[in-house]
Amino acid sequence: MNGTIELQNPIKIDGKDVKKLTFDTNEITPELFAEAEAKKQTAGRASANRSGAMELDYALHLYLGLAAVVAVNESYTFEDVARVKGRDVVTLMVIGRNFIMKPDASQDENSEEQSGITRESITQA
Repeated sequence: MNGTIELQNPIKIDGKDVKKLTFDTNEITPELFAEAEAKKQTAGRASANRSGAMELDYALHLYLGLAAVVAVNESYTFEDVARVKGRDVVTLMVIGRNFIMKPDASQDENSEEQSGITRESITQA
């Protein structure tokens, strides 16, 4: 997923007001993913994800959204983009959440495969 975010609250990067951020989740590398996880750990000192499921790790979602911006803006750092505030934070979090969520079932569904849970599997037990 790629695009441009129009910030409600412009941020300063290299002394300039930035009103738009381009992003591309397809450009997130393993290194950027690991850096996002590390930055999340540092930022959320006491608020660790206790569920263990990355689908429920909202701070990770945010930092993956930041990674999608950093990935296509070579002069930006996580610290630069982390200056966002207000609804812009949620916008970036949604980008990161969409990155780790399973794609729409219709995209990878194979009609020849049987579903994991069927009426037969329930009644056999």
